[in-house]
Amino acid sequence: MDLIGKFFKEDTASKDMAVERLRLVLVHDRANISPGLMEALKEELIEVISKYMDIDENAMEVTFNSGDSSTALVANIPIKRIRR
Repeated sequence: MDLIGKFFKEDTASKDMAVERLRLVLVHDRANISPGLMEALKEELIEVISKYMDIDENAMEVTFNSGDSSTALVANIPIKRIRR
C-alpha cells in the first residue's frame, strides 16, 4: 500500500511543478518578463523575507498585474511565524 501511496504522491508533486511552470509562462506573457528573471525575483524575495519570518514557500505566489499605464508586482506570501 505504501508503494501505491508513494506513486500517487510523486504524481501530485509532478503536477504541482507543471502548474508552477505554466503559471510562470503566463506571467511572462502578461508582464513581458522572462521566466528565468521571474524565478530569480521569487528566489530573492524568499531569501530576504526569510531573514525576518518563516514563510510557506510552496504556497507563495508572485504575479504581475498590468493596468492601463502601469504594471504592479503582487506577492501573496503566507507567513507561518515572525522571528523576534
